[in-house]
Amino acid sequence: MSERLSVGDTAPDFALQDADGNEVALKSLRGKNVIVYFYPAAMTPGCTKQACDFRDSLDSLQAAGYAVLGISPDKPEKLAKFRDRDGVTFPLLSDPGKDVLTAYGAFGEKTMYGKKVTGVIRSTFVVDPDGKVAVAQYNVKATGHVAKLRRDLGL
Repeated sequence: MSERLSVGDTAPDFALQDADGNEVALKSLRGKNVIVYFYPAAMTPGCTKQACDFRDSLDSLQAAGYAVLGISPDKPEKLAKFRDRDGVTFPLLSDPGKDVLTAYGAFGEKTMYGKKVTGVIRSTFVVDPDGKVAVAQYNVKATGHVAKLRRDLGL
């Protein structure tokens, strides 16, 4: 079970492949606010809803100075299909080894349909321009989460 991050912690750095196999590193976004969200699996109903909510809010998030990165254990090829099928316009990153998921406390024991299982914990973080965690939300809902995050950020 990985440790959960708290506001004020240094956000773990990472460099992961996007849907096209290009490397995206968190440190390359220093100086910006970055929303990093972790989701269990591309092309599933909840994850599609969440990605489309971020997609539909992207212009206003970017106008407010936020970049968005979605991370799952899916391989880049599946992420490319997901992106193309649903018109996702922000980077989807592949973490098949679950190293970044674990570093953020977004992989571990959770309850699903009343049973304890080990898997991806749907989580969202805001990393501030200095690389510190400004928001850490675990066990978020796929539906309505982006609207709640926008309210939390005063957007």
